[in-house]
Amino acid sequence: MTTISSVFKKLDKQCALIPFITAGDPNLVSTSKALEILDQHGADIIELGLPYSDPLADGPVIQAASSRALKQGINLNNILDMIKMTSSNIVAPIVLFTYYNPVLNLGINNFISAISNAGVKGLLIPDLPIEESDYIISVCKLFNIELILLLAPTSSHERIIKIVKQAPGCIYLVSTTGVTGQKSELTAQLRMLTQTIKEMTHKSIILGFGISTMEQIEEIKDWDINGIVIGSAFVKRLSCSFPDEGLSKIKDFCTAAKRIIIS
Repeated sequence: MTTISSVFKKLDKQCALIPFITAGDPNLVSTSKALEILDQHGADIIELGLPYSDPLADGPVIQAASSRALKQGINLNNILDMIKMTSSNIVAPIVLFTYYNPVLNLGINNFISAISNAGVKGLLIPDLPIEESDYIISVCKLFNIELILLLAPTSSHERIIKIVKQAPGCIYLVSTTGVTGQKSELTAQLRMLTQTIKEMTHKSIILGFGISTMEQIEEIKDWDINGIVIGSAFVKRLSCSFPDEGLSKIKDFCTAAKRIIIS
């Protein structure tokens, strides 16, 4: 498994494809297979969601997937064991998406040490206050975990400057206000914000929340960004009643998305 920063360096100006799936939905065996399938069919980085009971940043599709995983008793230890067994079979680095409370409950050092030992390469905490990020950034560096900070389109100019400066590496630009999920359009204002951030930093920028169609991928890939995150579209396809059918659907969707990005 490679590092996140090395992926962006290798791709240079080509946009990275970053699928998101929820760990444990429909089950952990399927999650392991899905990681390998995504890795083999175009994913450059894979975002893996840790099921959580109060996922405030997630839309209904991902909330439902998280709820189904929790009802099966899926927990952090199960997920890390699965990642440890799967990580040697994939090249794309795994970014763990989790909320702040599970990190605090286990203890910041314990949590980051555990995910690093399992083979996770990146960490994304949507509700991490920027004012409390210094310590987590330092611990992540200690364990070679790349912490990704989020930037919302509603952020003030002062806050944008602060987050861009604070980010240890990649910056995740939220494409819409509100929760994740499929959105019908992307705005010119968002493209202008992307350019503004690019003028402020050489750090990699990825765009996510609400990107779900091939038309949106076609539009965004030429925005001079470093990666496109697609979540609900993958989670919805994977959550079929028949796991093999779900795996087939995400393989086809991943292949099609990658084809558009490199065209």
